[in-house]
Amino acid sequence: MRSTDTFIKDTSSSQLERARALALPSREAMLNRAPSVQNFWDSNRQLLINAWHEWDKSETSCLTMPDKTLIDSKLRNAVEQAWKKPAEELAVKALLQEVSPDVFQFQFFDPERLVDLRTYLDAVSDAQIPLRPPYGIVLNRRGAMLDKRSEGFLAAPSFQDFYRDLVDTYMRPIARMLFPDVVGYDTQTFGFSIQWQAGMDASLRTHTDASAATLNINLNLPGEAFVGSEVDFYDNATGEVNRVSFKPGTAMIHRGRVAHAARPITSGTRTNFVLWLYGERGQIPLQNTLPQSIDVGQRWTVPPTKQDDIAPF
Repeated sequence: MRSTDTFIKDTSSSQLERARALALPSREAMLNRAPSVQNFWDSNRQLLINAWHEWDKSETSCLTMPDKTLIDSKLRNAVEQAWKKPAEELAVKALLQEVSPDVFQFQFFDPERLVDLRTYLDAVSDAQIPLRPPYGIVLNRRGAMLDKRSEGFLAAPSFQDFYRDLVDTYMRPIARMLFPDVVGYDTQTFGFSIQWQAGMDASLRTHTDASAATLNINLNLPGEAFVGSEVDFYDNATGEVNRVSFKPGTAMIHRGRVAHAARPITSGTRTNFVLWLYGERGQIPLQNTLPQSIDVGQRWTVPPTKQDDIAPF
């Protein structure tokens, strides 16, 4: 069964046509969190889900649907082996580089395959189905909510299967391997896409995330250059700032409580997926939370906890 809500067939008219005819709330209304905005997403939720199912089916023969073959082969092979034999997870850890205390960078997507993913996401943006931008951070022009707990999320079944694989197969066990204190605070998920554009929403001030762990994956194509938009990570122990740059398909994973900021982008665009893990009802571990003692086999499992409907924004 697909991971999105149940598709409800309506033969009276095309769900896709009806969704495309909707008038998206204005940018100003969304920024001001007007009650009409929430009502728009709530009242049209099932229509939008149905429309994405219809769009997904119609695009199957035209697009390369996202799947695990987009993952960097070294990472994919190491992770697949760890799921079979958890004791061999050190092969996964060997692919990660610590670029700031408790901040790790690694190749996540195959740069040569990113064109397929970006083509898919461009088609999503051009589908004319209303998507809710991640205005809890910036009212991003080409961003989207990825998790089904969010209103106006990207409900295409092909993408939802891919998204769940990113979180369950890759992000959670890697986070548990690096940050044992997140165990028990990693049963719930959240995700959005975002595009930094020079002259628009160009930077993000120092902040921490409402997550136990954050995975930030760059989607820029090889040769798709941008200037600026580095991420500054703050080392509380030394007071130093470690500036880290993205390359096509690379990812950074860190505890949500690590303070960081996005530098201004001065030319080009930077496109990213941002994925979060946290506990039920939004719980995250405190600074002094002691790691839970779990064996390596438990790290490479999917929690049986039911997904709730609480979104951070």
